[in-house]
Amino acid sequence: MDREITCGAWKGHLGRGLAPKELQYLLAAAQGMTAKEIARQFDVKACTVAKRLSCAMFKLGVTRQTAMIAEAMRRQIISPMCFVLAALIAMQAMIGDESMRRDRRVPERRTAEVRMVRRAEQPMLLA
Repeated sequence: MDREITCGAWKGHLGRGLAPKELQYLLAAAQGMTAKEIARQFDVKACTVAKRLSCAMFKLGVTRQTAMIAEAMRRQIISPMCFVLAALIAMQAMIGDESMRRDRRVPERRTAEVRMVRRAEQPMLLA
């Protein structure tokens, strides 16, 4: 029996290695929330959130929060709800369709005109 937790645009699966609170905080972090914002949402202290995320990072074998999210996605612990849309955008980028790209102006070349004057040709200042 695989239970799911939904938080915003992310879906998490219980029973795949993370505790329920770790999974909730991981889903909130995947949405780009800071520890303070997560703490306000779940009515806990920010140090509690940091500790739970640290435990989740240890369980996943990573040392950074972005790596934790990527590893959780790789292990299929969490997944975005709009996965189909993300896949279409990724495929569009891989195909290289030029209609999706923004037209940019060709940068103008700015050249500085340097004028070298020989010492003999320099105007003499008379005192």
